[in-house]
Amino acid sequence: WLVLTVAAYLLAVWLYKRSNFYPLLVPVFTAVALVVAVLLATNTPYAQYRAGVQWLTFLIGPATVALGVPLYTQRQRIRALWRTIAVALLVGCVVGLTGAMGIAWVLGGSWQTMVSLAPKSATIPIALPMAERLGGEPSLAAVAVAVTGVAGVMLSGLCMRLLRVRDPAVQGFALGLTAHAIGTARGLQMHPTVGAFAALAMGLNGVATAVVMPLVVALFARLQP
Repeated sequence: WLVLTVAAYLLAVWLYKRSNFYPLLVPVFTAVALVVAVLLATNTPYAQYRAGVQWLTFLIGPATVALGVPLYTQRQRIRALWRTIAVALLVGCVVGLTGAMGIAWVLGGSWQTMVSLAPKSATIPIALPMAERLGGEPSLAAVAVAVTGVAGVMLSGLCMRLLRVRDPAVQGFALGLTAHAIGTARGLQMHPTVGAFAALAMGLNGVATAVVMPLVVALFARLQP
């Protein structure tokens, strides 16, 4: 499964470049589609696949820590914008959590589904244990995180153009806050400043999710019949 995953991603990158970077062929999306197709064709449960690619999951942590390098290069601007960053972080985190749970609730989703979808905008090393600890299903949380990241990257360009957002710092923070690691990877391809602020947003949103999510889950638990 490890070899299959790496091969699928390399093929997806090749297709993405050959298509002149067509948005719907974002490598993460294409690679996931290929792997899922193989899992479905072989009737392989996600737990078995996850066990086979545990090294890739482990490497997410060190890769996230390594994002501190571009952050360091932007430290002066980050220090000057800390108030704006704090407000954007709080609003983005709360809206992300309550929006996911609220939509699932309105559509009749189970409690487990609601909790699993809540941390969709947090990076996987934080989203999975938070969902599991509060009563969610880790596999569903992983899917929600992946779909959110891919959708965020696909829609970011259109949203930025419609809102006329041209500041690299704003673009990066929005990408990292909503699309976590996948958005950060895209930000690093766009511009060093975009990548740095995306990394900042992803890291801060992970911490904020760990703090705020139990409060949001407790609030929705009180609203349950």
